[in-house]
Amino acid sequence: MEIRPRATAKTEKGALVPLPRQFFEPPPEDPRLSDVDEWGRSDNMRSIIRKIGGGLYKWWFRAEWEGLEKIPQTGGALLVANHAGAIPPDAPIIMHGIEEELGRPVYGLADYFFRTLPTVGTMWARLGGVTAHPDNAYRLLHDQEQLALVFPEGTKGPSKTYTDRYRLRRFGRGGFVEIAMRAGVPVIPIAVVGAEESMPVLLRIPAIAKMLNVPYYPITLNHLVFGPILGSVCYFPTKFKLKVLDPITFDVPPDQERYSKGKVMEEAERIRGYIQETLYEMLRDRRSVWFG
Repeated sequence: MEIRPRATAKTEKGALVPLPRQFFEPPPEDPRLSDVDEWGRSDNMRSIIRKIGGGLYKWWFRAEWEGLEKIPQTGGALLVANHAGAIPPDAPIIMHGIEEELGRPVYGLADYFFRTLPTVGTMWARLGGVTAHPDNAYRLLHDQEQLALVFPEGTKGPSKTYTDRYRLRRFGRGGFVEIAMRAGVPVIPIAVVGAEESMPVLLRIPAIAKMLNVPYYPITLNHLVFGPILGSVCYFPTKFKLKVLDPITFDVPPDQERYSKGKVMEEAERIRGYIQETLYEMLRDRRSVWFG
């Protein structure tokens, strides 16, 4: 039988004396006062956005999936995709699609910069955005067995100009591979076609980016068509096609203190090449930007 210490209180002289049982209240199972979880994600907010964004997903971008069954119904997995568009629409499209089609929440790993933006940072957290830190990713993937989405190109993907569309940038230093190895989860690549043309970058202005302390400042075709304000929020109605590729697992034990840097970089480049080759195949089969 478990013996619990009796609750106590301090006397005027500082000594501890027993308190009657009715003063002792065990902590509640869930101390939260709202539906916001420890990461800042809100189910109510996600529900509202699904209703609002459902039209954008279904009627504007007309998102079409292939291979969605390759995403597991249970357990942790790291989703890895190409990243494009001046203000990338691929993250919300992927997160919304998987939640809508599979009923599983997806947490989007993004640079800490997003959390520092007034209003935007809070909204991003409510929708499932999490700062891309190895410890955060490990807890999501290993401890909580969630789906996490990451874009290894970082800001190099959406900042590239239209002339370099669908040419994947370097996948960082392979940190996403190392965290997947440590958490013992598969990497599931996703190739996305349509985001590049939804808000194509014509040129970048480094001086303004430096002044505003942002990663890049783009001038897009949307700005020229819709104007400087609407052009920052209005996407072209491009046809989105998303292809889930075969999961990639690693023949290494999880929870190791360190992994071979050469092995990590080799696997990261293999995944980048896998997505790049699939993108070229999808582009060859595409009839048009607008109808897929």
